[in-house]
Order: sequence, then C-alpha cells, then structure tokens
Amino acid sequence: MFARLCRRFSRTLAGGLLGTVLAGAMVLLPGAVGTVRADSYEAALPPELHTSPRMCDYVPCREVMPGADSFSERRGQPPFVEAYKTEGGEKKLVGYVMLSTDIVDIPAYSGKPVVTLIGMDTAGRFAGVKILKHSEPILLLGIPESALIKFNEQYLGKFVGDQIEIGKARPEESIIGLDAITGATVTVIAQNQVMMVSGGEVAKQVGILKPQVRPPATFIDTGETLTWDQLVAEGSIARLTVKPQDVGLVSDGRPYVDLWFGLLNVPTVGRSILGKDGYERLMSGLHPGEQALFVIKSDGIESFKGSGFVRGGLYDRVQVRQERDTYTFRDLDYLNLYGVSAAGAPSYTESAIFIVRGKTFSAAYPWQFVFLANKLDKSTGAKTFANFDREVWLPARYLEGGRPVVKKPDAPWLKMWKDRAWQIAGFVVLLIAVATVYARRDALVRRASRKNKWPVNAFKYTGWVVSIGFVGFYAMAQPSITQVLTWFHSLLFQWKWELFLSDPFIFIFWVFIIVTVFLWGRGLFCGWLCPFGSLSELLYKVGERIGLKRFQRQLPKALHDKLKWLKYAIFLGLLAVSFFSMPLAEKLAEVEPFKTTFLVGLFNRSWPYTLFAAGLLGLSIFVERPFCKYLCPLGASLAMPTTFRWFGLKRKQECTSCNACAHGCGSQAIDKDGRIDQRECLLCLDCMVLYHDDHACPPLVQERKRRTKAGQPLTPIGQDGYFIPIIPVPAAPLKETTHG
Repeated sequence: MFARLCRRFSRTLAGGLLGTVLAGAMVLLPGAVGTVRADSYEAALPPELHTSPRMCDYVPCREVMPGADSFSERRGQPPFVEAYKTEGGEKKLVGYVMLSTDIVDIPAYSGKPVVTLIGMDTAGRFAGVKILKHSEPILLLGIPESALIKFNEQYLGKFVGDQIEIGKARPEESIIGLDAITGATVTVIAQNQVMMVSGGEVAKQVGILKPQVRPPATFIDTGETLTWDQLVAEGSIARLTVKPQDVGLVSDGRPYVDLWFGLLNVPTVGRSILGKDGYERLMSGLHPGEQALFVIKSDGIESFKGSGFVRGGLYDRVQVRQERDTYTFRDLDYLNLYGVSAAGAPSYTESAIFIVRGKTFSAAYPWQFVFLANKLDKSTGAKTFANFDREVWLPARYLEGGRPVVKKPDAPWLKMWKDRAWQIAGFVVLLIAVATVYARRDALVRRASRKNKWPVNAFKYTGWVVSIGFVGFYAMAQPSITQVLTWFHSLLFQWKWELFLSDPFIFIFWVFIIVTVFLWGRGLFCGWLCPFGSLSELLYKVGERIGLKRFQRQLPKALHDKLKWLKYAIFLGLLAVSFFSMPLAEKLAEVEPFKTTFLVGLFNRSWPYTLFAAGLLGLSIFVERPFCKYLCPLGASLAMPTTFRWFGLKRKQECTSCNACAHGCGSQAIDKDGRIDQRECLLCLDCMVLYHDDHACPPLVQERKRRTKAGQPLTPIGQDGYFIPIIPVPAAPLKETTHG
C-alpha cells in the first residue's frame, strides 16, 4: 500500500518538487555546515592560555599591538601584559594587551562570552582587537565573521574613557556611536561591554583613567545591638550563593560556595558582629578612609580565599567593585575573624576580614561584592573566567543625610527597549489585535461563507503581510528552534534574564507564543504570525490567483500522515544533539531557512543555503506550506504542548461521517472520522466557516431544505452549530362567554 502511494506521489509535480527539496536538504546542508566554517567559531584555545604567566606565548599579541616586539608576563588584578618596543637597545613601553575573559565573562547571544584579545596604547587608545573564539551561530552560518571584524575595527584609535554606545552618535551628550551588525545586535552589544569594561579595568590599574572620587560616608551610631536576622532583613548583611551548575559542575546538593558579608565600620553592624570590644579594637587599627569587610562561608565545596594568596600574597577569589572601580586584596589587607557575636548567626567553615584601602571607595554609595571562579564548558572541557556579584547599599538610617542620589546607567537590554519603544509598542498592538480577532472568531466566521471568506481572510491576510514585512524583514523577529534549545538548556543549567531580554521583539513574541499555545494551540502563531509560514502561504495564494491552481496539489493523506512525523524527528534529533554539542545542534538547525530568508538575505549566503530556501519557497507555490507541515522543528516543538491547549475547535455529531471540512483543510489536519489533530491544525478557520454555513455544511443544508419545504422559518444558528429549534407557543385558552 505504501509503495503504491509512493509511486502515485512521485508522478505528481508536487511530489517531485518536494522530493528534490528534501534530498537537497540532506545532501547540501550537511556539506555546507562542514565547509562554511568561521576561523574563530568554537576555536580550540590552548589550555595554558588562561593560566600561564606568559600569555603572549599562546596568542598573537603583536597583531593587536602593532610595533611591539616583546611582552611581559601577566601582572595586575585583573591581569594584563605590558607591550614593549626596542629602540636604541632599550625597551620602551608602548601599550598593554589583555584577554577579555581574564576580566569579564559577559555572555553574547549564544550564552557564552566572545574571547577577545585587546591592545591599548599608553594613552588609552584601542590599538587592536582580535576575536580568538566565539560561539555565535549567526556568525558561522549567517552573517560572515568578517562583519564582526569590521565592527571591532571601529574601536581603533578611540579612547577607553569615552562613552561609546551601539547606535547613532549623540555629540550633545558626548556619546560616540558605533554601527551595529544587522541581525546580530545582541552580539555587538555584548562585545561593546567586553571592550569598554576590559579596557577600563586595565586603564585604571595603570593610571590612564583616574578613579572616581566619592564623598566619604559619615555613619550614625544608633546604639543598637541587632541579631543576625535583623541585620540580614535590613540589608546590612548580604548573601551570595553560587551553585555548582553555575560553574559547569554537577550538583551534589551542596552549593559551590555560600557566602555572607557586610561592612563593619557602621557602629551598629560592627558591634553586633564583633561585640563591643572587638569592634573598638578593629576601628583603632584602621586608618582614615579605610573600610573593613567581613566574609564568612557557611557552606560550599570551594574556598573564597583561593590559592593566589599562597603564591603571591593575592586573594584572587574575591573583590569589591564600585561602579568602574575595583578593589582587590593582598595578604596585608587580611585580618582574622575569630568569631561572630550576633545572635542567630550561621555556623561557618571559613572567615576573614578584608580591608578596603582605596580612598575612592565610599560606603555611602552602592557597591558589589564579587566572587571570581573558573567555569567549566561541558561541551569543550575548557575553563573560562566567570564572576558572580551581589550589590549592597547601606540602610539610609546609618548614613548622615541618608542615601545620596545615585543615577545608574540603564542596563544594555533596558536601553534597547527604550530606544525601540515605538516599534515595540507597534509589535505589541499587532499581537493583541491578532489575539483579539481570533478570540472573536465566532462573529467573523458567522459573517463568512464557503464562497465568501473575506470577513475572516481580510484579517488573516493582513496579519501575513504585516508579519512578513514588519516582523520578518524589519524587526528580524522570526522565532527559531535555536531559541527553544537555548531556553531549554538555560532552564536546566543557568537562567539569565538579561540574555533573553536583550532582544525585545523575540522576548515579547515568545511570551505571546507560550500563552496562545496553551490557550488555542500552535496554530495562531504558525498559521497567522510566523513570518516564514506567512510568506509560504502567501506564495501559495498568489500561485492560485495567477492561474497555477491546476498545478497545485496536496499529498495523498496516507503519505502526508507519515511525512508529518519527520519534523518531530528533526526536533528530537536537534534536542538530543544539543546535549552533546550545542554548536553542532545550532549548525544542524540550518534546516530552518529563516536566517537565509530574513536575517541575511537569499543573495547574501553561500549557494547551498540559498538553493535550499529558494527551493522551499518555490515549492510553496504548488504545495501549501510544505516546510511547515513536514520539516519545521519549531512547529514540532510547539505542537507537543498544543496537546494541553484549553480551547479547541467545535465539532458536530455528524462530523464523524462527513468529510466536507476535511476536503478543504489545507493543513490536512482532519482525519476520515472528522477528528481535528490540533497539533497539526494551523487555525485557518475554513472548517469553522463551513460549520456555520447553511449552504455548505451538510447537516445545515439538510435542515435548511427541510424547513424551506415545510414552510418553516430559518432561525439563527446557535453555538452548537445547529439551527435554533422552533418551539411552538401554545395557544392561549379562549375565554368563556357568559350570556345574560
């Protein structure tokens, strides 16, 4: 039976085209993945790079510091190397070279940092930038890596202390603008943070940037002695917990490290923690402007003291940060903490008092306690730098004059939301409008008929056009299976809101998709709002209008019912591969033609991708939504939760024996028994139009003819899909006439 269907299928034009595209996908795309490889995508870096003092023995420092012929060992905290040029037999300092992951671990869109080698001259100007390793799939299979190189070249010659942002320059605000990479906005925003933070940290160490001077705090002595819980509740003591999975390890139920900390200079806090005598001894040993910070470890498998203090008198696991200023601790900054007097304090296995000696630090302003760690990349086995911080701001009641006014710069993701507020508002209006129209679908389908579906199609076609033009090509907000895989891994390992908020259109779209999938199923997104699905369907409708209808075909139902499972196999395969290698899964996700169509463009990619995407779009003229029905892993991932939707489409008793709706179902989601497979249904509403059409729905046609023949009125069609029954009104009894 199956062989006979296959032979019948192969004789049709649609079958031949679909077979060609499927074969092309299997033959061309794997080859393209193997050949189109960016130089630094998931590049293998020497393991010694992150630990060896001789950093420049393992990376091309000369490329980012032109003219330098020798380099020092790593020095400073965070580390950097000095670059020298030999002139007249003497070495002259010409600049500094830094490895970004020694300083920051800001994740890009992939969730991993872009490992960058940065050169800066002695005047604080960027001299060179080189990407050593990145994990951005869009720079592997979509946008060429040369675009990121060109983006980085914009930093050359710019001063590290300037305000440099992605977007248009604003001279009136002294802001220098950089051109972004279309389709990789999140990546370049992260890269801008990497450049400015890395350069700024080194520039402060070597004296190029002067530390910000803040007014010192003047404390109020309330005379109280508080319990541990009271200190925690008011924010004088804070907690920082790092889980094993945060650093790439398997959890055994214990935290990686669980730390409590707070400033002791505040009289109420100091007396509560150290006791009266201990507090007075501590304060008598501090110089003006110095602040004492206590730290205890209540649980965890890792030490917060690290091993650096053994090697060189440096505590390399903890820092204090205040805005752009960082304060590190050496052995001379360490005091023993012999006990905690506050009632209710937790037991601890490690303790210390660190002295913040920087005169620019002010306890009146917010500051961060930072724990530094090495994070294991499970997919490669490599270790990268990671930091975890917790902000603290003393309660106003301990500060004379209260807390000062602090204007914090917006987070990069928040700035993006503000910069695109009008476009975001328009997008939200679009989503609300589509959801509202669909929620009122009964009113629309009642106005439509099989011969006139425009009361429904006018809204649906408008949604397609806006989705293709605004959502797809303008906002580049085409959802993708790579986002599903990224979110799935984030839920299992480490969730970062900043990563997902960095693309407002994608974030809002996914909130909408998740809500509507559980309300009505995947069809509202897949059938009405998916940019590629809308383009595919629109091409089919155009083909119908221009005289190609006689060539348009549906696959035989038996073959369709087998091929539809292919997209589920693709999705589960990608999910399985992602647990072994997320980069490989991202490459294989090129089975989606979305990047080629909307992000990069059909004519801006190598020929296998262009041929594959163009083949699918060409096939869409003859077969309705072939990619959506048979190949789309995103659709498969949304079809599974559709099983648990709250509202489905209406059915009648006669639907089990009537195939009128099934014959017109473009997604072929109705079986021979009249059941709708909601996982495959794209909510075109054609069956709902027939459901209320007394000239198309067989039960209604039969009842209409019966009533017309019997001379009975045609009542409105009720919610159950039938004519409202005619209920005879009993005649009023006649009054008896009394004869006088």
